[in-house]
Amino acid sequence: MKANWHRNTLIYQIDPSLFSDSNGDGRGDLKGIIQRLDYLQALGVGALWLMPLYRSPFKDAGYDVSDFMALDPRFGSEEDLRQLIVQAGERGMRVILELVAQHTSDQHPWFQRARRDKDSVYRDYYMWSDTPVDDGNQPIFPSVEDSIWHWDEQAGQYYRHLFYHHEPDLNLANPRVVEEIERIMVHWLELGIAGFRLDAASHLVEQAGGEDEEQGVWVLERFFKCMTQINPEGVLLGEVDVEPERYSHYFGNGERLGLVLDFWVNNHMFLALARGQAEPLQRAITQRPAPPDGANYAVWLRNHDELDLERLSEEEREEVMQVFAPEPDMRLYGRGIRRRLAPMLAGDVRHQALAQALLLSLPGAPIVRYGEEIGMGDDLSRPERLSVRTPMQWNTQANAGFSSARHLAAPVIDEGPFAYTQVNVEDQLNAPESLLGRVRPLLLARAGLPEVGDGEARLITVDHPAVFAVAHVGEATSVMVANLSNDTLTVKLDGMDLQGFKEIISDSQYPAANDRQLTLNGYGYRWWRRTGSKQ
Repeated sequence: MKANWHRNTLIYQIDPSLFSDSNGDGRGDLKGIIQRLDYLQALGVGALWLMPLYRSPFKDAGYDVSDFMALDPRFGSEEDLRQLIVQAGERGMRVILELVAQHTSDQHPWFQRARRDKDSVYRDYYMWSDTPVDDGNQPIFPSVEDSIWHWDEQAGQYYRHLFYHHEPDLNLANPRVVEEIERIMVHWLELGIAGFRLDAASHLVEQAGGEDEEQGVWVLERFFKCMTQINPEGVLLGEVDVEPERYSHYFGNGERLGLVLDFWVNNHMFLALARGQAEPLQRAITQRPAPPDGANYAVWLRNHDELDLERLSEEEREEVMQVFAPEPDMRLYGRGIRRRLAPMLAGDVRHQALAQALLLSLPGAPIVRYGEEIGMGDDLSRPERLSVRTPMQWNTQANAGFSSARHLAAPVIDEGPFAYTQVNVEDQLNAPESLLGRVRPLLLARAGLPEVGDGEARLITVDHPAVFAVAHVGEATSVMVANLSNDTLTVKLDGMDLQGFKEIISDSQYPAANDRQLTLNGYGYRWWRRTGSKQ
């Protein structure tokens, strides 16, 4: 097995309840994922990131955990998980689990004991106050919760909750709580998982440090040490939505997070797409600190939440909103967009393929969310973030081939241009001009370019503002160019001679590049590679 594999792997994000239902109960499960592993392998996937599988009341898609040490029965058994790990491993794929260490469900036994007895050791597992305290934090879901403090009649005090009021925050400054989380980690690591995606990592660090981020990073070091004692090649993938200069706290010297989810680049990528200009993305890449050896950034287009644009200025945010979420119902929490990528790009297959090519050209480990490779849509009739959480669309059979049940965990999209009869895996598998027909070769090509994750990224100046160009220099050198506009362009790359490079993938057939001059279709992309010594 390869050390630091996570620096350069394609991560595929799966909502287990919405991916594939093997037993006809209307909810996706682990056996369903196992049945789809050949499909994932054919995409070049290197790691599966599974959203929460633990026992839960499911008021918040499983992020409200009531028992971290047990799988929810809807997903199957621990043996099913073990089989998934084994069978994924046989196909060169690892499995990453979600770790929700910032809060629990209010149904968790810890909280039930805490609220019953002020003298219980569990009381200090949570954050309590006789009166609401203004600690500078605001509700994460401001249109749903009006405070981060909730009165508990049984406890006779307020408890803090940054998220929903049924998700009380854990007191991570309490060593007992951290020991409990470590026991949870050990349990799942011993089954053979490759690491954890740390939900709300920046918030849990603040909670561990008494709101002092730099003081709280000890908790990441504890988690990293716990993990690597069992799996020396394990990774902690952290949700860190902060300014880029603060990323270094979360990396440390490589003994904290192995992958930082880069919201800064994500936000500026959408600003670049909205403008049809590369500058915002170029600027964002130059503003983030270099990761330490053994660590990297994780980059993505859309995830399971709203597209949170908090890292943009107010004017920039509104600019992106006007392009991609012009209607009020498309927006959420005063900061984000509750749409999938395909509807944001008006279903344009070329534009979506360009966005994926752009993502895959960025320095870092790319994450693709299930269904993004086929251009799945959203259901704005569903509340909040549930609009982008619909069943995977496998074929044109009933329920999109997701399940044989009459009642589903969530309704399939069955109307409009993104209905499963119009957008599904089966129809696109052997259609080269489909989105899957374009994206799958990109994903496979990217899987064969280790220098993109492991090498040195050098932005290339281009004589047109719509074109993003980057060289990745390692044991080999790759050059990746993307046209963010819908216009056909002929451009020059400053300081980059493509002599000796082989074109490995492009959106269509092009004449050979000469004298550093090359042509790009509207929403076109071209990648070259040269093996041999560093430049």
